[in-house]
Parts: sequence; C-alpha cells; structure tokens
Amino acid sequence: MTTIALFILLFVFMFMGMPIAISLGLASVVTILLFAQDSMASLSLKLFTTMEQYTLLAIPFFILAGAFLTTGGVARRLVNVGVALVGHMSGGLAMAGVIACMFFAAVSGSSPATVAAIGSIVIGGMIRTGYTKRFATGVICNAGTLGILIPPSIPMVVYCAATEQSVGRIFMAGFLPGALLGLMLMTAIYVAARILKLPRQKRPPLMEIWTSFREAIWGLLLIVIILGGIYGGVFTPTEAAAVAAVYAFFVAVFVYRDLRLADVPQVLLEAGKVSVMLMFIITNAFLFAHVLTTERIPQAITEAIVGANMPPWLFLVVVNVILLIAGNFMEPSAIILILAPIFFPIALQLGIDPIHLGIIMVVNMEIGMITPPVGLNLFVASGITGMSLWDVVRASLPWLGILVAFLVVVTYVPVISTFLPDLLFGPLK
Repeated sequence: MTTIALFILLFVFMFMGMPIAISLGLASVVTILLFAQDSMASLSLKLFTTMEQYTLLAIPFFILAGAFLTTGGVARRLVNVGVALVGHMSGGLAMAGVIACMFFAAVSGSSPATVAAIGSIVIGGMIRTGYTKRFATGVICNAGTLGILIPPSIPMVVYCAATEQSVGRIFMAGFLPGALLGLMLMTAIYVAARILKLPRQKRPPLMEIWTSFREAIWGLLLIVIILGGIYGGVFTPTEAAAVAAVYAFFVAVFVYRDLRLADVPQVLLEAGKVSVMLMFIITNAFLFAHVLTTERIPQAITEAIVGANMPPWLFLVVVNVILLIAGNFMEPSAIILILAPIFFPIALQLGIDPIHLGIIMVVNMEIGMITPPVGLNLFVASGITGMSLWDVVRASLPWLGILVAFLVVVTYVPVISTFLPDLLFGPLK
C-alpha cells in the first residue's frame, strides 16, 4: 500500500506541473504522514545526513569548471583539434564535432554543457560548409550525450553516492564505452556522408595539426590533471573537482584570456544557479529513496525477483525498459537516486557487477537526454539553432538508433565496462 501511494503521489504531483524536486519531496512527506509507520523526524535526519555526503561536493565544482570552460574559449580550440585530425574525411566536420564533444566531456562532466559549448561553434560551421541544419543539429545533440559517459561525469558521482561504490572505479569504467560510442557515431557519419556526398575539408599540413594541439594543450591538460591526480593517488575525486574548477578559472582568465575578470561573477552566478537546482533535486530524491528503504521496498523486490528465478539477462531487460521510460520524464540524477537503491541489491544477488550496472544506468540517462518531453539536450540544441523542439527531436531521431544499439552492446558485453577498472584496481570481491 505504501509503495503504491508513494509512486501514485509522485506522478500526480508531476502531472499537476510541479517541478520534479518538489514532487519528490512532497510525495515523500505525504507518504510518511498518511501511509507509513516512520516519523517525520527521520526525514529531517536524512536531510542532514545528505549534507554530509562528501562525494556530492564534486558536483558543484565540476559544474563550475564546465562553466569556465564553456565561456573561456576552450571549446573552440578543442573543435580545431578535431577538424585538424579528421576534417579532410567525408563528413569530417561532423566527425570533428564528435571528437570535440569527447574531449569536452572529459573536462566538464555535463551533457547539456557539452552540447552548448561545442554546438554553438560546430553547428554554424557545418551549415556554412554545406551540411543541412537538421543533420548538424542531430549529430551534435546526440554526441553531446558523451558528456555524462566519459569521465568525469556528474551522474556517475550520484550513482556512487547512492550505492557507496568507488568514484575512481566507475570513472575508469566509462573510458572504453565512451570511446566505443564516439567511434560508432563517427562511423555512421562517415557512411551517411558518403551516401549524401557531404563536403570535406582540405587535408591540413602536419604543422597545422601541431599548432591546433599546441593551442588546445591547456584544455587537454585538465584531463591529465583530473584523472592523473585521481589514479595517481594525489587527490580524491572530490578534490579533483575543486582543482578542476580552479584550473579552469586560471586557464580561461589568465592563459587564453577569453574571459575577463569582470565577467567572472556572472559565471559564478550561473554555475551557482545550476548547482542549487541540481542539489535541490538530489536532496529531495534522497528523501524519496529514504522512504523506499525504510519501507523495505528494495528488499521486497529483490526477494520477489530472486524467488522467481529471473535470469540476469531478463533482469537487465527490465532495468533498461524502466530506465528508458523514466528518462522521458525525470532528471537523470533523480532517476539514479530513486532506482539505484532498488536495482543495486538485485544485481548483487544475480552476480551482476555493480560498476557494470552503473554504466548501464548512465547510458540509459544518455538516451533520456535526447528524448522528449524533458530531454535537456533537445532544449539546449533548440536554443542554439532557433529550431523548434519537435524539429530538434526529428533531427536527433536517426542517430538515436545508434545509442540504442550501443545500449544493447554495453548491457550484454560487460567486459567493455569492467576491463579497465578490473585491470587497474583488481576484480570486485
């Protein structure tokens, strides 16, 4: 009864037009008051213990780093690197956009920020060189999802906070899947470009390629600093996020000088707004997950599935279907905080690697970023191009099939996710 009431209240509040954070918190409070045996004091205690989640401190720092990089000209230099590497191939400018998204993903941790930073530069250039606006928008909207798959990734940090897994381990797990998805998108672009006879750039001399790398080196070094610092034991992932924010500020203001000191307060304000919004969602999602846990809902579902002898492959089908549906209506962090505590114990019982489960959830969140009605990448792309939301949806649809095929591969070939973390840290016991 409590479970049914909790989810019915959540969806009623959402369909009434309440923000997702308010819906999550209000559904939790009403359920505790009217249907559960728990007390309101437990919710207050949960709010305070949530604030003690050291891992979550990484989120506002990564958001701030992404804000400095987006406004500091780093994205333009990363695009130049991509163009120098593959611009001479069929569909080279679109492929360069994918490479730039992969680089920017490795320094920002945000999918919408990746679309905003790279799309504002690449889409216009693609249109001027002969690509259609629909083709250009669809490619970047989908490639921007790499922002949460290639580490550092905010949803990965949230997953680790919800399941008490290692942030460093899941960051390492995201590299091969991210590279594979980028390769799949570029292969599809190359095939489409040959069929549609899309333009290509002239092959640049080696000196031009070197120059593009040299100009982008300060942005690329951030990848080395963040990940090298984490895996070299210099600092924790949370400390790495703080270092990234300070480094991004230094590069944007004093090295590239694309951002004036007078503009820094505005960047801080915008990053603060995004951080407050996301952390408010996360806090209320923790309350919702707390009600689930106190009512033993995850344990009951685990016992039912294990008792029914559901095979692991079928459980993963169920996981993907639920996540794909949820991704249409909710913000990724909220989905992870609500569903990870339910899926996690079942996965352990069925022998599924928890890091593999985390990557599956993140890939599903990628797809949610480009599916209406709340796909954030769609809104960002619409704002950049001036296209209507539904035109952006239609532009993204052909490329969505690649992400779905990628989801199937990642789900049923777990070694893609587990090879690097097992190699570096050893297998999970």
